[in-house]
Amino acid sequence: MGMEDEAREFLVRILHTVSIVMLWMMVHVFIGIYKGYAFFEDQASWVNYVYYVFLLISFGALIIHLKRKWKL
Repeated sequence: MGMEDEAREFLVRILHTVSIVMLWMMVHVFIGIYKGYAFFEDQASWVNYVYYVFLLISFGALIIHLKRKWKL
């Protein structure tokens, strides 16, 4: 027995959403925590500001992408 096309499309959409969010999170955890750009030493440097600007811009792009993906 096969899966209905609508159910399959819905499950693929869910899988895509989960995977793109996890990829976004892994990239920012690696850059922010592993590389140390998310933490301030004594004071903020330009690298911290660039990281947080990149974080906000990429989060906005992720939200826009997901809204378009889930728009029925």
